[in-house]
Amino acid sequence: MEYRKLGNTDLKLPVITHGAFAIGGNMWGGNDKQDSISSILASLDHGVSAIDTAPFYGFGLSEELVGEAIKGRDRTSIQLLSKFGLVWDGSNKGKGVFFFDAEESGKKIPVYRYAGKENIIKEVEESLKRLATDYIDLLQLHWPDQTTPIEETMETLEILIKQGKIRAAGVSNYNTAQLKEASETLLPASNQVSYSMLNREIEEELVPYTLANNIGIIAYSPMERGLLSGKYFRGGKLKENDHRQGYFTQFNLDKVQDLIQTLEPIAIDKQVTLSQLVLRWTSLQPGITAVLAGARNAQQAKENAQSAQVSLSAEDLETINKALEKL
Repeated sequence: MEYRKLGNTDLKLPVITHGAFAIGGNMWGGNDKQDSISSILASLDHGVSAIDTAPFYGFGLSEELVGEAIKGRDRTSIQLLSKFGLVWDGSNKGKGVFFFDAEESGKKIPVYRYAGKENIIKEVEESLKRLATDYIDLLQLHWPDQTTPIEETMETLEILIKQGKIRAAGVSNYNTAQLKEASETLLPASNQVSYSMLNREIEEELVPYTLANNIGIIAYSPMERGLLSGKYFRGGKLKENDHRQGYFTQFNLDKVQDLIQTLEPIAIDKQVTLSQLVLRWTSLQPGITAVLAGARNAQQAKENAQSAQVSLSAEDLETINKALEKL
């Protein structure tokens, strides 16, 4: 496994980091507890020492499963990445901004973005309990909250670092202007953003800024939630309550299928899966510290970890990039 230093911190993350969104089950058509735990253990056993989760994933379930999976393991050899700022239990008492309605057991649950000081402190204590640990390696704001001053959020994160409850603080889904404002109070260690072959908007402004200011980028949705695996063009079916039923409609699926047909011979030649090829390309792009790869069972986790070993030549990258220009 390849490890990279995260921004201005002493944290070193595996270039492939375990993404624990799907194991929460919510929005993903459910989950299997034992498979979820096995996926985490397999990641750890194959050098993927970092696990990225969040309270919102499964309304606490993802964090609980992560805590159960790492029980008895050497905590210092594991990097736990979690988040704050999405409130679904009403504890925000009308503060923050409405985000969307989530669903659980057929009921709509309003979710709010809220990054006020008291909420951050509350969420961290709850996350520490679910994760069964006394510190979080990287705590990240899940989504921007326009109703709370960025300065207040950053000052609270600075307090938590001094208290030892978190080792480093980052953000998610921030644009360049928001990063600049945050840095006036506390330089974020990282920005977790959506990035994939089908979504490269960050390359224009955000990546140059983070490179110049020693801020790491953690890329999420590199597989576009499984679309780039190709299996949905080969008869794969989604459950009715899987959010990807609607998510995939944003893409020109004919062009995505053409891209996959270009990538598949490269993957076959290298004796790797299409997913492994896509993950490796993503990890080799400028400014990317780590790539989040979700896994719902041990085999997927193992394959994700092995993607870090895929060798892509300059010619391979040129072929891939020319195919991407046609999207």
